[in-house]
Amino acid sequence: MEQILIYFYENKEALFIIALTIFLGIEVISNVPSVLHTPLMSGANAISGVIIIGGIILLGHTDLSTISLNMILGIFAVIFGTLNVVGGFVVTDRMLEMFKKKKKK
Repeated sequence: MEQILIYFYENKEALFIIALTIFLGIEVISNVPSVLHTPLMSGANAISGVIIIGGIILLGHTDLSTISLNMILGIFAVIFGTLNVVGGFVVTDRMLEMFKKKKKK
């Protein structure tokens, strides 16, 4: 427990920046109008695709016999990047469904 507190104390600036960017990101995304949502989502999907490729490359260069920081970061990058891409496609599909004409019965 003491090592965790020492880690937080030594990296308090970086942790503050991460917390600040999370709140800033939530505030910025929540104020995006729906007209701009689909183009922004496609840009986010492109960035997440690059993150997935980077995670795969990182995993390719790690020693798989031991668990290392590179392996953990690579696995998280691939998992979270994939979730972001799939979620982006689902949200974009739902947004495009809203603009389709309704079929008459």
